[in-house]
Amino acid sequence: MLYSGIDLHKHSLVVHTVAEDGTLVREAEFATARPALTAYFATLPGPHRAVVECLGSWYWVRDLVVPQGIDLRLGHAKYLKAISYAKVKTDRVDARTLAQLLRVGLIPEAHMVSAELRDVRDLLRARLKLVTRATRARHAIAGLFTQYNVRAAAELPELVRLQVKLLEDEHTLLTAQVKRCEQELRPRLLPRADVQRLVWIPGIGAVIAYTLVLEIDDVHRFPTARHFHSYCRLVPGADNSGGTTRHKRSRDGNRYLKLAFHHAAVRAIQYVPEIKQEYQRWRRRKGKGIARALVAKELATIVYAVLKKGEPFNGIFHGHVLTTTKRQQWPRLASPPA
Repeated sequence: MLYSGIDLHKHSLVVHTVAEDGTLVREAEFATARPALTAYFATLPGPHRAVVECLGSWYWVRDLVVPQGIDLRLGHAKYLKAISYAKVKTDRVDARTLAQLLRVGLIPEAHMVSAELRDVRDLLRARLKLVTRATRARHAIAGLFTQYNVRAAAELPELVRLQVKLLEDEHTLLTAQVKRCEQELRPRLLPRADVQRLVWIPGIGAVIAYTLVLEIDDVHRFPTARHFHSYCRLVPGADNSGGTTRHKRSRDGNRYLKLAFHHAAVRAIQYVPEIKQEYQRWRRRKGKGIARALVAKELATIVYAVLKKGEPFNGIFHGHVLTTTKRQQWPRLASPPA
């Protein structure tokens, strides 16, 4: 077995390959180009494992080397402390360190999303950015009205009216782009069995179901619900020392899942009486923020069970049978005729 570390950059990359005993087999630095990387691995036949840091440009590397029979792994950039804390840090040193860590099984791996879901997931993330920008434009218009204490654009000075018009045009364009994204995603995702199961869970609509399916990818990579909660950023981190217990916020995990579950929690509290009652009980004891987080965590537990077992939602939330269910036209596989 050969082990290769790939230090990837925009214009250049370094590959360092070692044997089972850690001795150098080959090292090369060349421009970031597909033919060069293909030729490098073609000269090293036999079982081969490689690792590259989980950066935004790993897609093409995976698509290129995996068909060549290379077992490619993604190294978690944050946890590769042997590289980030090294006193001497060069591209060649980084590639050599990656190869040696891979050889001894000490690479902290990041999940490699399946190729068939990769582009769809990125489009859904792009939709979220468009929604954020559209919301920012709407808030900017409201801010101008507040700044001049008016209720209509006609009451604003001429140049400020121009700002409002530009922001309105931007909001209209971004909203149209959001709808176009949704139209592209709907036929690809809504008919999926997992999406069809998820949309029956309180607070989870089509877009949130898409997010859950695409960001989770394979629920079986989480051995327990507690691991899933941690990945979704629904539990606090711990900083315990000397008999003192402290909880802290952690940014480890998937921020898109955290956002999706918190949005689902808000809708579930709003529309389902049993969930609202449980939320109010938690709120009296722990406060608004923690109570909402507990609802989100319970929804995550339900999602984990539904995806893990491949069964429909059983209508129970934290031991309470829900009396409010979604209307029977959900899940819609096609829009009704006009």
